[in-house]
Amino acid sequence: MNVQDAYDHWASQYDSNDNKTRDLEAVSLRETLGGIAFERCLEIGCGTGKNTAWLVTKASEIVAADLSAAMLLKAKEKISSSNVTFIQADITKPWTFTNKQFDLIGFSLILEHIEELGHIFKEVRRHLKHGGHLYISELHPFKQYTGSKARFETADGVQVVNCYNHNISDFTSLAVQNNLAIVTINEYFDNNDRTTLPRLFTMLCKAV
Repeated sequence: MNVQDAYDHWASQYDSNDNKTRDLEAVSLRETLGGIAFERCLEIGCGTGKNTAWLVTKASEIVAADLSAAMLLKAKEKISSSNVTFIQADITKPWTFTNKQFDLIGFSLILEHIEELGHIFKEVRRHLKHGGHLYISELHPFKQYTGSKARFETADGVQVVNCYNHNISDFTSLAVQNNLAIVTINEYFDNNDRTTLPRLFTMLCKAV
């Protein structure tokens, strides 16, 4: 199922589904960004606002973008802050949805749905202030290698969302090419059990 249709269908149950990846990513975001100050934030893939509600406690301005109109509708039902602007946007195209620069640009569980990452990193660098941070948290490549993909259940059966495998070196190489210094790379495990396959890969970069 293509990404936009999938998340439009998933929106009604996204917050209530048993979803270890979603829940662990909420942990990784708060741990990674908890000690970082930022005023203006661009949240890519805001979904139903699971992270927006926390980001708005730290930032004075958030642009929260998502491809799915249904997911954005759910986010708007949760968050009424005047500091948040919700925008429907396709980030595989030129980022004409904003002309601002940001202290933080974040991607949460979205880049696995993007085949070509080069364009994304170029747009990030164009919209990220000098000294600003880039946060990325994705399903770990090791999980992808085993066939794990974003999926949800419907009355018609399990729906699998279109995904692309990206290696950690794909992210790190593009970061370096776009003058983004790597600050940290972390892995997150179910129940913090490091003897199992990591579920998430998280990277924090700084614009230099």
